[in-house]
Amino acid sequence: MEKPLILHMLTTAKNLSPFDVNMALDAGWVSALPYINVEPSEVQGLVQDAIFSRSPKNLKRTGIFIGGRDTKQAMDMLNTAKRSMFAPFEVSVFADPSGAFTTAAGMVAAAEHELITKFDTTLEGKNILVLGGTGPVGQVAAVISAQSGAHVKLIGRQLDKAQAIADMCNNEFGDGKTNIEAGADADKAEYIKTADVVFATGAAGIELLSAELVASAPQLKVAADVNAVPPAGIAGVDAFHNGTPIQGSNSGAVGLGAMAIGNIKYQTQVLLLKKMINSDKPVYLHFEHAFETAREYIKSSS
Repeated sequence: MEKPLILHMLTTAKNLSPFDVNMALDAGWVSALPYINVEPSEVQGLVQDAIFSRSPKNLKRTGIFIGGRDTKQAMDMLNTAKRSMFAPFEVSVFADPSGAFTTAAGMVAAAEHELITKFDTTLEGKNILVLGGTGPVGQVAAVISAQSGAHVKLIGRQLDKAQAIADMCNNEFGDGKTNIEAGADADKAEYIKTADVVFATGAAGIELLSAELVASAPQLKVAADVNAVPPAGIAGVDAFHNGTPIQGSNSGAVGLGAMAIGNIKYQTQVLLLKKMINSDKPVYLHFEHAFETAREYIKSSS
């Protein structure tokens, strides 16, 4: 008899995300088992308990999902999980803390698509502002954009915190290929003068870019907002905008709202969860794979 598909879901938080559980079951996993308040030091033991309880053949029907709320910690836990296994006792692992990896991937891939189809250009060489960039989604959006050749400025309310986060992104995720800079929220009026793309990734219900700043942006092409709670993070961009012209933009910029981004995020996460099931060899998935998958999904659905 074929063994059931079991996904062991690890989180450092006190609760596992119901969103991630629903996604796992809808993607085809039969059981999604939560492990909460997990300490990073416990990952090796949990992983080895999982891999030694099944034959190598049935380990293909076993997976590990890493949640939590910290991007660096999630990547560290993924790497620990990988180091804790050896052939033939290996299973697939997918990290997506707070949905940040798939959300950021969906947002950047959607913006790239708008640049290509409406402005005949790419992310390479573009000036990108990541507003509210010190959070998980902002961090990952900054890294993915920088890896794609963009000039990225990560914006926070406090410059010292933004600088610390930018340094962390470059050192931990950039692999020597990124040069993410930091900026202060108070200086947005200056930064917007040269911005091609703006990502609003701050807390829900807070306007990060006013109508006046949108109007004052001479070369703005795409503005994306992950916030679905009024007021919008970017004035003139509502949750249902999907490459929609932004009213009041003097540069002809288009907007991407939370629903459009969320659909790509959803499809990306489903595809990665299914990849864990269908892959003949173990896969170790994180934000780079999420971006590749989001791009592929957009291309196939266009």
